[in-house]
Amino acid sequence: MNKQFAGSVAALALIAGAVQVSMAQGDKPKLDERLGSAKAVIQEIMATPDKGIPQSILSSASCVVVVPSFKKGAFVVGGQYGQGVATCRTPHGWSSPVFVRLEGGSFGFQIGGQSTDLVLIAMNKNGLQDMLKAKFKLGADAAASAGPVGRNAQAGTDWKLNAEFLTYSRSKGLFAGLDLDGTVLSQNGDDTRAFYGSDVPFEGVLEGNQPTPPAARPFVGTVAKYFIVSRDAQ
Repeated sequence: MNKQFAGSVAALALIAGAVQVSMAQGDKPKLDERLGSAKAVIQEIMATPDKGIPQSILSSASCVVVVPSFKKGAFVVGGQYGQGVATCRTPHGWSSPVFVRLEGGSFGFQIGGQSTDLVLIAMNKNGLQDMLKAKFKLGADAAASAGPVGRNAQAGTDWKLNAEFLTYSRSKGLFAGLDLDGTVLSQNGDDTRAFYGSDVPFEGVLEGNQPTPPAARPFVGTVAKYFIVSRDAQ
Protein backbone atom coordinates (compact mmCIF):
# COMPACT_ATOMS: atom_id res chain seq x y z
CA MET A 1 0.00 0.00 0.00
CA ASN A 2 2.82 2.36 0.91
CA LYS A 3 4.56 1.54 -2.35
CA GLN A 4 1.38 2.27 -4.29
CA PHE A 5 0.98 5.56 -2.46
CA ALA A 6 4.59 6.52 -3.12
CA GLY A 7 4.16 5.62 -6.76
CA SER A 8 1.05 7.77 -7.01
CA VAL A 9 2.83 10.72 -5.44
CA ALA A 10 5.75 10.36 -7.84
CA ALA A 11 3.37 10.17 -10.79
CA LEU A 12 1.53 13.28 -9.65
CA ALA A 13 4.85 15.10 -9.26
CA LEU A 14 5.83 14.19 -12.82
CA ILE A 15 2.45 15.37 -14.13
CA ALA A 16 2.74 18.63 -12.19
CA GLY A 17 6.21 19.20 -13.61
CA ALA A 18 4.99 18.57 -17.13
CA VAL A 19 2.10 20.98 -16.64
CA GLN A 20 4.49 23.68 -15.37
CA VAL A 21 6.77 23.21 -18.38
CA SER A 22 3.78 23.39 -20.72
CA MET A 23 2.50 26.55 -19.05
CA ALA A 24 5.95 28.15 -19.27
CA GLN A 25 6.15 27.34 -22.97
CA GLY A 26 2.70 28.81 -23.46
CA ASP A 27 3.70 32.03 -21.70
CA LYS A 28 6.81 32.56 -23.81
CA PRO A 29 5.09 34.25 -26.80
CA LYS A 30 3.30 36.62 -24.43
CA LEU A 31 6.60 37.56 -22.80
CA ASP A 32 8.30 38.01 -26.16
CA GLU A 33 5.46 40.34 -27.14
CA ARG A 34 5.91 42.33 -23.94
CA LEU A 35 9.60 42.80 -24.71
CA GLY A 36 8.74 43.92 -28.22
CA SER A 37 6.21 46.41 -26.89
CA ALA A 38 8.74 47.77 -24.39
CA LYS A 39 11.26 48.23 -27.19
CA ALA A 40 8.66 50.13 -29.24
CA VAL A 41 7.89 52.44 -26.30
CA ILE A 42 11.57 53.43 -26.00
CA GLN A 43 11.91 53.94 -29.75
CA GLU A 44 8.81 56.12 -29.98
CA ILE A 45 9.90 58.26 -27.03
CA MET A 46 13.38 58.75 -28.47
CA ALA A 47 11.96 59.61 -31.89
CA THR A 48 10.92 63.00 -30.47
CA PRO A 49 13.81 63.94 -28.16
CA ASP A 50 12.63 67.53 -27.79
CA LYS A 51 9.58 66.18 -25.98
CA GLY A 52 11.19 63.13 -24.39
CA ILE A 53 13.60 62.29 -21.61
CA PRO A 54 16.39 64.88 -21.12
CA GLN A 55 19.87 63.78 -22.09
CA SER A 56 21.23 64.41 -18.61
CA ILE A 57 18.81 61.83 -17.23
CA LEU A 58 19.55 59.30 -19.95
CA SER A 59 23.25 59.53 -19.19
CA SER A 60 22.77 59.09 -15.43
CA ALA A 61 20.23 56.26 -15.40
CA SER A 62 21.08 53.14 -13.43
CA CYS A 63 18.02 51.09 -14.42
CA VAL A 64 15.07 51.41 -16.75
CA VAL A 65 11.62 49.88 -16.23
CA VAL A 66 9.10 49.92 -19.09
CA VAL A 67 5.46 48.99 -18.54
CA PRO A 68 3.86 48.94 -22.00
CA SER A 69 0.13 48.73 -22.58
CA PHE A 70 -1.39 45.71 -24.24
CA LYS A 71 -4.41 45.59 -26.50
CA LYS A 72 -5.89 42.56 -24.75
CA GLY A 73 -5.55 41.28 -21.23
CA ALA A 74 -2.51 43.23 -20.22
CA PHE A 75 -4.04 44.73 -17.10
CA VAL A 76 -7.33 44.91 -15.28
CA VAL A 77 -9.49 47.54 -16.97
CA GLY A 78 -9.96 50.44 -14.61
CA GLY A 79 -7.52 48.86 -12.18
CA GLN A 80 -4.10 49.91 -11.03
CA TYR A 81 -1.98 47.12 -12.36
CA GLY A 82 0.54 46.60 -15.09
CA GLN A 83 3.24 44.21 -16.28
CA GLY A 84 6.64 45.33 -17.50
CA VAL A 85 10.32 44.59 -17.97
CA ALA A 86 13.45 46.02 -16.37
CA THR A 87 17.13 46.26 -17.29
CA CYS A 88 20.06 47.82 -15.41
CA ARG A 89 23.35 49.36 -16.41
CA THR A 90 26.37 47.17 -15.55
CA PRO A 91 30.12 47.57 -16.10
CA HIS A 92 29.68 45.45 -19.25
CA GLY A 93 26.59 47.11 -20.68
CA TRP A 94 22.87 46.77 -19.98
CA SER A 95 21.69 43.62 -18.24
CA SER A 96 19.42 40.92 -19.48
CA PRO A 97 15.84 41.83 -18.50
CA VAL A 98 13.65 40.66 -15.68
CA PHE A 99 9.88 40.86 -15.55
CA VAL A 100 8.14 43.07 -13.02
CA ARG A 101 4.65 44.15 -11.97
CA LEU A 102 3.42 47.56 -10.90
CA GLU A 103 0.30 47.87 -8.79
CA GLY A 104 -1.60 50.04 -6.33
CA GLY A 105 -1.28 53.76 -5.76
CA SER A 106 -3.65 56.54 -6.70
CA PHE A 107 -3.08 56.56 -10.47
CA GLY A 108 -4.95 54.65 -13.14
CA PHE A 109 -3.65 52.82 -16.17
CA GLN A 110 -6.57 54.18 -18.16
CA ILE A 111 -6.60 57.89 -19.00
CA GLY A 112 -9.67 58.96 -20.95
CA GLY A 113 -10.20 55.37 -21.99
CA GLN A 114 -6.74 55.15 -23.54
CA SER A 115 -4.05 52.76 -22.38
CA THR A 116 -0.90 54.26 -20.93
CA ASP A 117 2.78 53.36 -21.29
CA LEU A 118 4.92 53.89 -18.21
CA VAL A 119 8.67 54.41 -17.93
CA LEU A 120 10.49 54.43 -14.60
CA ILE A 121 14.16 55.38 -14.36
CA ALA A 122 16.32 54.57 -11.36
CA MET A 123 18.74 57.46 -10.98
CA ASN A 124 21.28 56.27 -8.41
CA LYS A 125 22.59 53.27 -6.54
CA ASN A 126 19.89 53.60 -3.90
CA GLY A 127 17.30 53.25 -6.64
CA LEU A 128 19.12 50.19 -7.94
CA GLN A 129 19.25 48.58 -4.53
CA ASP A 130 15.55 49.22 -4.01
CA MET A 131 14.78 47.60 -7.33
CA LEU A 132 16.65 44.49 -6.24
CA LYS A 133 14.28 44.00 -3.31
CA ALA A 134 11.37 41.63 -3.75
CA LYS A 135 8.88 44.47 -3.41
CA PHE A 136 8.99 48.17 -2.59
CA LYS A 137 6.72 51.19 -2.65
CA LEU A 138 7.56 54.28 -4.68
CA GLY A 139 7.54 57.41 -2.55
CA ALA A 140 8.02 55.43 0.65
CA ASP A 141 10.75 52.80 0.23
CA ALA A 142 12.19 54.72 -2.74
CA ALA A 143 11.92 58.47 -3.35
CA ALA A 144 10.16 59.12 -6.65
CA SER A 145 9.04 62.16 -8.58
CA ALA A 146 7.63 63.02 -11.98
CA GLY A 147 10.53 63.34 -14.38
CA PRO A 148 11.23 66.46 -16.45
CA VAL A 149 10.54 66.29 -20.17
CA GLY A 150 12.43 67.68 -23.17
CA ARG A 151 15.97 67.52 -24.51
CA ASN A 152 17.08 70.56 -22.51
CA ALA A 153 14.44 70.47 -19.75
CA GLN A 154 15.59 71.86 -16.45
CA ALA A 155 14.31 70.33 -13.24
CA GLY A 156 14.82 71.45 -9.66
CA THR A 157 18.47 71.67 -8.67
CA ASP A 158 18.18 68.75 -6.25
CA TRP A 159 16.25 66.26 -8.42
CA LYS A 160 19.28 64.12 -9.14
CA LEU A 161 20.27 63.98 -5.48
CA ASN A 162 16.86 63.27 -3.96
CA ALA A 163 14.86 61.31 -6.51
CA GLU A 164 15.82 57.66 -6.67
CA PHE A 165 13.23 57.14 -9.39
CA LEU A 166 11.89 59.46 -12.08
CA THR A 167 8.57 58.45 -13.57
CA TYR A 168 6.89 59.13 -16.90
CA SER A 169 3.71 58.25 -18.75
CA ARG A 170 2.73 58.31 -22.41
CA SER A 171 -0.88 58.46 -23.51
CA LYS A 172 -2.43 59.62 -26.79
CA GLY A 173 1.04 60.55 -28.02
CA LEU A 174 1.71 62.85 -25.06
CA PHE A 175 4.80 62.05 -23.00
CA ALA A 176 4.94 63.65 -19.55
CA GLY A 177 6.11 63.19 -15.99
CA LEU A 178 3.75 61.30 -13.70
CA ASP A 179 3.39 61.04 -9.93
CA LEU A 180 3.41 57.35 -9.00
CA ASP A 181 3.74 57.74 -5.21
CA GLY A 182 2.23 54.77 -3.43
CA THR A 183 2.72 52.40 -6.34
CA VAL A 184 4.32 49.06 -5.52
CA LEU A 185 7.00 47.67 -7.84
CA SER A 186 7.84 44.00 -7.45
CA GLN A 187 9.45 41.21 -9.38
CA ASN A 188 7.32 38.81 -11.38
CA GLY A 189 9.05 35.57 -10.57
CA ASP A 190 6.66 33.43 -12.59
CA ASP A 191 7.21 35.35 -15.82
CA THR A 192 10.97 35.56 -15.28
CA ARG A 193 11.08 31.81 -14.66
CA ALA A 194 8.98 31.11 -17.74
CA PHE A 195 11.21 33.30 -19.90
CA TYR A 196 14.52 31.78 -18.80
CA GLY A 197 13.20 28.23 -18.39
CA SER A 198 14.36 27.93 -14.79
CA ASP A 199 14.66 29.85 -11.55
CA VAL A 200 17.27 32.57 -11.98
CA PRO A 201 18.32 35.04 -9.25
CA PHE A 202 16.48 38.28 -9.86
CA GLU A 203 19.35 40.36 -8.48
CA GLY A 204 21.96 38.41 -10.40
CA VAL A 205 20.20 39.01 -13.71
CA LEU A 206 20.11 42.78 -13.16
CA GLU A 207 23.76 42.76 -12.10
CA GLY A 208 24.69 41.28 -15.48
CA ASN A 209 25.29 37.66 -14.48
CA GLN A 210 22.79 36.21 -16.95
CA PRO A 211 23.46 36.11 -20.72
CA THR A 212 20.82 37.97 -22.70
CA PRO A 213 18.58 35.52 -24.61
CA PRO A 214 18.05 36.22 -28.31
CA ALA A 215 14.42 37.24 -27.74
CA ALA A 216 15.51 39.97 -25.32
CA ARG A 217 18.37 41.41 -27.36
CA PRO A 218 16.26 43.87 -29.39
CA PHE A 219 14.86 45.46 -26.20
CA VAL A 220 18.20 45.55 -24.37
CA GLY A 221 19.96 46.77 -27.51
CA THR A 222 17.46 49.59 -27.95
CA VAL A 223 17.96 50.78 -24.36
CA ALA A 224 21.74 50.55 -24.79
CA LYS A 225 21.66 52.41 -28.10
CA TYR A 226 19.88 55.48 -26.82
CA PHE A 227 21.18 55.68 -23.29
CA ILE A 228 24.85 55.04 -24.09
CA VAL A 229 24.87 57.33 -27.15
CA SER A 230 23.28 60.10 -25.11
CA ARG A 231 25.83 59.64 -22.36
CA ASP A 232 28.77 59.70 -24.72
CA ALA A 233 27.45 62.86 -26.34
CA GLN A 234 27.68 64.78 -23.06
